[in-house]
Order: sequence, then C-alpha cells, then structure tokens
Amino acid sequence: MKNRSLMASDALKIRPAGEADVHLLIEFIRCIAAYEKLLDEVVATEEGVRQSLFGEKSAAEALIGEWDGEPVAFAVYFENFSTFMGRSGLYLEDLFVKLEYRKRGIGKLMLKHLAKIAMERGCSRFEWVALNWNEPAIGFYKGLGAKQMSDWRLFRMSGEALKQLAAEGSARGLSSSLRASGEMRRVESNETDCPFHVFPAICPYHSSGSATR
Repeated sequence: MKNRSLMASDALKIRPAGEADVHLLIEFIRCIAAYEKLLDEVVATEEGVRQSLFGEKSAAEALIGEWDGEPVAFAVYFENFSTFMGRSGLYLEDLFVKLEYRKRGIGKLMLKHLAKIAMERGCSRFEWVALNWNEPAIGFYKGLGAKQMSDWRLFRMSGEALKQLAAEGSARGLSSSLRASGEMRRVESNETDCPFHVFPAICPYHSSGSATR
C-alpha cells in the first residue's frame, strides 16, 4: 500500500484549473453526473463555469489531477463559514476520478491536497456530501477519518420554488423590513409563523445541542 501511494504521488500532478480548462471541467462535470445517474440535471455551460470560477466575482475554485500528463481527476471547492466556529471552512462540491484510473490512490491524494489548502487558509473544517447509495465512497471517507453528520439534513430550494419565495419576499418588502437591528424579531410567512428568529449581535444564551455547525 505504501509503495502504491509513493508511485501515485510521483505520477500524479495536481494543479489549479485555469480559464483554458473550462471545456475540460465541463467534461468532468458530465462524467460525475453520469456516474451519479444525474446527467439529465446538468445545465452548466462553459460560459457559466468561466464566470463562476474565473470571472471578477468568482464563487469557487477547481483543481485538475494529471496522471503522466493526462487529466484524470478534478475537484471543485469553495470557502463557506461557520457561525459557531467563527471561521471559514472549505467545502468540496465535487471530486471525481476517471473510472479507468481508480484504485491508484488518486482520490486520496486529491483530498490530501485539499486538506492542505484548508489548513493553509486557516479553515476550521473540510466538508462535503456523498450520495446515500455510494457505499464505496462513504467507506473511503470514513477510512480517512471523516465523520458522517447523521444529525443534519440537507435542504435545497431551486427552480420555481426559489422564484416563488423570492417573489413573495419582494411583494412584502422584506428586504427593508428585515434590516439588522439590536432587537429580536419574528419572521412570518403567509401560512404559519417561522420558528426561527434574527438575534441581536450579542446573544446571552446559546443552544446546548450537541450538533456542530
């Protein structure tokens, strides 16, 4: 195992993706989507990726893994923020290794490289998600020491649901009425009260729950 790891580190070059790699990134995105059986959900375009990763207001970064000069892996990541930690974290959006290049330690080397980036930037943690049916990946991540966050559920809003909620917010003038202040205020919806509040900057108490944010 050690020898294989050494061989992989010699053969694999990990570099930051550049604007010239946009077409390659789209190919990788389609590869991972096909592997995850989600190819029909891909709407990413080269221009969209170019602006999001390499534009003036870039939202993410990417890495390319090359095996003897051949692009065989990629990762897309960005910084997020933990209010509880009071520090940024590194979030891995996608990691993919071409099927024919697996079992060579490439994925592990990519994750090690990302962990190093997280530490260099002073990030409090490094996190990602995995599909619940992808048992090989889940086992691999646990073997590296990653902890599965079973206490949390991911929520996502997109498409018409997102447009509708935004439209309701605009209609009610929420952008001005929710302006930050030193008072706790309740956010209401048309159907029911929302169980969350906007707290003042200094809160005299906190949740004693064991989950980590």
